[in-house]
Amino acid sequence: MSAPNDLLERMRANPAAGWRLADIERVCRAFGVDCDPPPGGGSHYKLTHPSQRNMLTIPFRRPIKRVYIGKFVRYIDDLRKANERA
Repeated sequence: MSAPNDLLERMRANPAAGWRLADIERVCRAFGVDCDPPPGGGSHYKLTHPSQRNMLTIPFRRPIKRVYIGKFVRYIDDLRKANERA
């Protein structure tokens, strides 16, 4: 497994491990997900990918709460499934 995949699996195994936005951004880059900063000083980053209908928002808080890490892992899983079908 490559490093971003390892990171994703560690997030899956321990969503409360004190993850930071830099960890989210690293996985996003590896899977081609756009991770856009909040416009005008907002508090949530917006994650999008052309194959996904839904957008995911992640708050810029440290550490990121486990519920958002869980949603992020599911988002990447959905993206992988969509890529397998394509």
